[in-house]
Amino acid sequence: MSKKTIGIMVGSLRRDSYSKKVAKFIGEQLEDRYTLLYLDIAPLVMYNQDLDNEENLPQEWRRFREEVKSIDAILFVTPEYNRSIPPVLKNALDIASRPTTDNAWNEKPGAIVSVTPGSIGGFGASNHLRQSAACLNIHMMQVPEAYIGGITASVDDDGVSNQSLKDFLSRYADAFSSWVERF
Repeated sequence: MSKKTIGIMVGSLRRDSYSKKVAKFIGEQLEDRYTLLYLDIAPLVMYNQDLDNEENLPQEWRRFREEVKSIDAILFVTPEYNRSIPPVLKNALDIASRPTTDNAWNEKPGAIVSVTPGSIGGFGASNHLRQSAACLNIHMMQVPEAYIGGITASVDDDGVSNQSLKDFLSRYADAFSSWVERF
């Protein structure tokens, strides 16, 4: 029996983003159990329905939709921008949800980790992402929740450095794995 494929989507495009470091660490906890596919959202031009036809469809949209269809579950790791999700993440959600009759997200189990230098831990981003996910029929893991505040003190150039955070993220990866196996 082949391994399930977990898609990991990072909501930050910054080269040294905290979200990427957290996503990499969680991926390392899951890589023995699953095939991992890090979904690249950087090349996706903003969604415009005028382009969403066979004549004009951007090749990157086609690639991205097929990748999302190929995964069995999705893990979102995102920063918080102005108490919401980054536009690039919302754009990716919209692109893979079209056409609505072929929503690539439909019925996939998912989870969210929000990351921020602030103290609230990205609650706003997580909450807004959950709202969009519900509309897209992504089955989000409810607990444990992962709002990681003060991230700058928990990472260094090599990735996640704080042992307490490593322990939490390892437990979170285990909970996500259990969630995925329910589907």
